Order: sequence, then C-alpha cells, then structure tokens
Amino acid sequence: MATIKLENLIKTYGDVEVLHNLNGEIEDGEFVVVVGPSGCGKSTLLRMIAGLEKITSGEISIGNKIVNDLEPADRDIAMVFQNYALYPHMSVRQNMGYGLKIRKIEKQEIERRVHEAAEILGINEYLDRKPRQLSGGQRQRVAMGRAIVRDPQVFLFDEPLSNLDAKLRVQMRLEIRKLQKRLNVTSIYVTHDQVEAMTLGDRLMVLNNGVVEQFGTPIELYDKPKTIFVAGFIGSPAMNFIPAECTEKNISLCNGKKIEKNIKYKGKILIGIRPEHLEEDKKGNIKIVIQMVEQLGSNSLLHGILEDTNIEIVASLSGHVTAKAGSIVSFSAKEPNIHVFNPETDKRLG
Repeated sequence: MATIKLENLIKTYGDVEVLHNLNGEIEDGEFVVVVGPSGCGKSTLLRMIAGLEKITSGEISIGNKIVNDLEPADRDIAMVFQNYALYPHMSVRQNMGYGLKIRKIEKQEIERRVHEAAEILGINEYLDRKPRQLSGGQRQRVAMGRAIVRDPQVFLFDEPLSNLDAKLRVQMRLEIRKLQKRLNVTSIYVTHDQVEAMTLGDRLMVLNNGVVEQFGTPIELYDKPKTIFVAGFIGSPAMNFIPAECTEKNISLCNGKKIEKNIKYKGKILIGIRPEHLEEDKKGNIKIVIQMVEQLGSNSLLHGILEDTNIEIVASLSGHVTAKAGSIVSFSAKEPNIHVFNPETDKRLG
C-alpha cells in the first residue's frame, strides 16, 4: 500500500497543454475516482502515474518515492485496461501468472497466487479456458486477477467496465468496490460515468479541460459543488440552472417570479436546483410547462420549460405521475437545496 502525491503536474503535447498544474494526494488504501468528460485529461493522468506517458513538469510520488524517471515495471503498480489486454493463445491460468513468470517468481508461488486470486474472484472453474471461451464479465475478472497476483502497492483502473452491458456494469462495479475494500490497496479509477464514480469512490477528482474542478467525497460534490461544471456534471438527471438576480430580500428568476433564499449578494446569478429537490407545490413560483413525462417505475421525470422562457427543466417525483403535455405544474424547493453561482466566475456563492 502507498500514498500517491501529485504535485504541480503539467502535460503538454507540442503547444497544447492537456493537464494544467494539477495537484492532489491519494491516501494509503483510498479508492479515488477520476471523473470527467471525454478529452478532459483523466486517462493521460492515469498513464503518467503508470509511467506510460512522460511528465512535462511536476512530480509524482508513490509511497514517498518520486517515480518520474522510473520505468512502469519499477513503480510497483498494476493496471486494469478497458480492453482486458489478455493473451488469446494463453489459458486464464497462464494469463494471470504471466507477469510473475517473466519476473522469474517460483512456479509454486505463481500457482499459489493464481489460485488465491481466482478464489477471490470466483473464477476457479475457468482457469484452463481461453479468453475466447469467456463472457465479457469473466474476462474482466481475469484482467483483475492478473493485477491482484502481482500484489502491487497501487491499482490503476482505466475505464475497465466500458465494454460491458448496463446490468453487468452495475454488478462488476460492486465487485470491484468489495474487492478493493478486502485488499485495501490504494486505487485510482478513471471513468466518464458520474454514476459509476459516485458509487465507487471514497473521493472523486473532477477534471475539466485538464483542471481539477473539485476533489472531495461524493456527498461533498453532490451537496456543495464548488463550480457550475461540477454542479451540472455530478447527479443524474443533471441539475437544473435558471438565470436570476439577487436582491437584499430574495431571488428574482429570469421570468420575474420570486423565490426566497438568504444570501448576502447583489447582482446577476445562476441558481441550480436538482430535479429530485423540486417539490410539487400549488403555491410554488417555479412553474413548468410540461412537454413529456418519463415513467421509470419508482419515480417519474417531468420534462418541460420554465414558464415564459425557453429554459429546459426536469423534475423528479416519486411514484407514478400523470401530467398532460402543455399543462403547467408549480414547484418549490427548500432553501438548502437552492445552489447559487456567479455566472461570471462559475464559482459557488455562499
């Protein structure tokens, strides 16, 4: 196990700067998820930690040892890729033990580690099969088994579930989390799926255009997003945003309706309210012209636009809700669930 420190990391390709002065510390035994949209630099960051990409400037340390100039094989890490990277001509047993074999570990020790990992992952019965004889989920278990047998200081996961179907992804992410808890190995997991990030990580590092927007627990990011980007990226369905103006007593929405919010600020603002925090209220001033209703079983999503505007709003209500297209439904939100942002700086207010 090891602490990972990222200090003032910069990565450039020619004149293009991909990562901008990135800092962060992953604690010993912690599971950190790096999340963000495609092209934000998350996979580049993971490959820099692994030693597969050179660092333009800054330092990476693993277990109090600076690893900038170390080869990947000397960093005591194990990486799980999204395409499994299994040798098709080798059996599961051979795939899992190959890394140990080339390190000239004794045959008996390799066999012991392979069987131990196979037992943990529930793939004992597949040890003599070839990868082509396995399902996607089974192949991913083999890829994780190959990482486990190395007994590394750090696990690195590069979108390992992206090739699996939705149901299997849910199952596998639970297995990965239980596995990491059991082994207690420092882990960094890259994904663009914010639901996956919220369910897996002890902490989340949200990247946007090579910049860390926020680094904190899933609940911190959900309850108190620091920027408009984090507020809109974390949560499903995404947060609703409404332009408004702040006065001494209340907030005036862009359509002239007033809502109460105690905040010491005057001027143009952007308020954010999550769909699940909109409450049906006949006296509410957040009036939505309904366009469509999605029935999801346990809850319903009401899609529409804010009255007298073209601003799209989604409300999530529990149970089965019926509302005709064109009808107007009134909502309100409790004060703690109304987020206020400065549209010029993109930063949270209050």
